[in-house]
Amino acid sequence: MRPRSVLAPLAATLTAGLAAVTCVAGPAAAQNAPARNACSPAVSIERFSDALDKTTYEGTFVGNFSALAVDRDGAIAALSDRSALFTLDPKTLSPRSVVPLADESGAALDSEGLVVDRDGTRLVSSETEPSVRRYGRDGAVLDRLPVPDALRVAPAGRATTNQAFEALTLLPGGRTLLAGMEGSLSGDTAGIVRLQTWQRHSGQTSQSGQSSEHSHGHRDFRLGAQYGYRTDTGLGLVETTATPDGRLLVLERGFTAGVGNTVRLYLADLRRATDTSRVDILTGQDGVRLVRKTLLADIADCPSLGATAKQPQPNPLLDNIEGMTITGTTRGALRVLLVSDDNQGATQTTRFYSLQVRP
Repeated sequence: MRPRSVLAPLAATLTAGLAAVTCVAGPAAAQNAPARNACSPAVSIERFSDALDKTTYEGTFVGNFSALAVDRDGAIAALSDRSALFTLDPKTLSPRSVVPLADESGAALDSEGLVVDRDGTRLVSSETEPSVRRYGRDGAVLDRLPVPDALRVAPAGRATTNQAFEALTLLPGGRTLLAGMEGSLSGDTAGIVRLQTWQRHSGQTSQSGQSSEHSHGHRDFRLGAQYGYRTDTGLGLVETTATPDGRLLVLERGFTAGVGNTVRLYLADLRRATDTSRVDILTGQDGVRLVRKTLLADIADCPSLGATAKQPQPNPLLDNIEGMTITGTTRGALRVLLVSDDNQGATQTTRFYSLQVRP
């Protein structure tokens, strides 16, 4: 999505290094020694790639990336917010295929969140309504999940246009799906956003009732618990990815014209958070426990690795980072891949970032 203008702290440009195209994690740091290319004690950046910036594939612009996921064969699924889903080679990031997406009437989506489900079908969130739909690998719409009325974009609900379902992730075990709102609902305190979950129930097929790939014995997701999450002042929640132990990596992002982007990576824990599905107005009031979060890194504190920026940035490595997925582990650290949304604009870059994260 297009970033909002916010107040963002300036940070000094850090030391330069070498940018590489591949996104393979490097060697682990020696015990008790600072991690190589450290952004913080918990996060280091290994390399970045601008190889796909302003390219096309089979006539489709490669960019506008809003979400990433790992497919069942290890390939990278990369979602464009302009209704296209790419498959990328996990080593070179070269596109292998692209599939157009649309809603049930054939209209374009503001596609922002992506999950590859256990059977290979794709769950895609769109900010337009907002919605979560299931797609086949061919891009056919298979079914659609229910959404609470309050989370719908006004006037149908209390959400603001372009501030709805920005993040989507499936928790370990595959039974709980979670979508994150980027902005606050009308009436809620600014900065407190809603995280909506769905629970998979056994013995249910998809709404299509089909038995081919368009069903594969899907188990319907029904509305589950909802939680409140407080973002940093002026930042929005743009991505969540579940860790193997059931916690969440959360990306918060903002933009200030003439200054650049702020992008922070948090670790969040849903345990002991209050179910807010029946809390009409969220103000951080007593008796309502918000999701706990811990800062892992401010990406502005990463070494720049020789990156250049097309507009002012606190660190030239930064851009409009919006997508994130965990691609594996190395010596106990999570390998995390990020991507920026260039909005198909001349002042932004499609950039992939390879991190190691020790939450």
